[in-house]
Amino acid sequence: MKPKGRAVIWSPEIAYAVGLITTDGNLSPDGRHISFTSKDEEQINNFKACLGLTNKIGKKARGGDKEKKYYVLQLGNVIFYRWLLEIGLMPNKSKIIKSLKIPNEYFFIFLRGYLDGDGNILKYQDKVFQNSQRLYLRFYCASLEYLEWMQENIIKLANVRGKIKKGNRVYILIYAKKESLILLPLIYSNKNIPYLTRKYNLIESFL
Repeated sequence: MKPKGRAVIWSPEIAYAVGLITTDGNLSPDGRHISFTSKDEEQINNFKACLGLTNKIGKKARGGDKEKKYYVLQLGNVIFYRWLLEIGLMPNKSKIIKSLKIPNEYFFIFLRGYLDGDGNILKYQDKVFQNSQRLYLRFYCASLEYLEWMQENIIKLANVRGKIKKGNRVYILIYAKKESLILLPLIYSNKNIPYLTRKYNLIESFL
């Protein structure tokens, strides 16, 4: 990310960080501060590296817990904050986010960040065909309109449709094995950009 006072320019690192912010990030109503929270230390360090930050990583509790299990990093940057607003993010975004302005060339790196944040990879042995494995990619969001936007972009750029289901308090965009095997090489095409190791290890054999 460019230093304070300069325009933000799209890059693979910025695209991945935007994916993380879209899931586990928070824009403060003060118009300046952005925070990112994760239970994964690797995830918080990836976020920090992608934005070239030197800020100290803290820890905090969530809900009624007293134990500080979550890593949190906060930055104050008016230029970056306003840029995030311009591309479609906002405070308290979970249920009201609609779409984002992501350049096509960075969309799948953005999607990698989203997968590492609010995505899920399910892999298990087929009970009928013992030599076959089931594979599903799932993306979660409380905003149906946002998931519909994501689905349409994936159709346009990868020609796979998936399906959206209503889950418990959230909507889920799901891709079965055949479509996942088209998406995964696109999501992980750039090996120089960070990723969450525990999720990548689940699908490395398919790549």
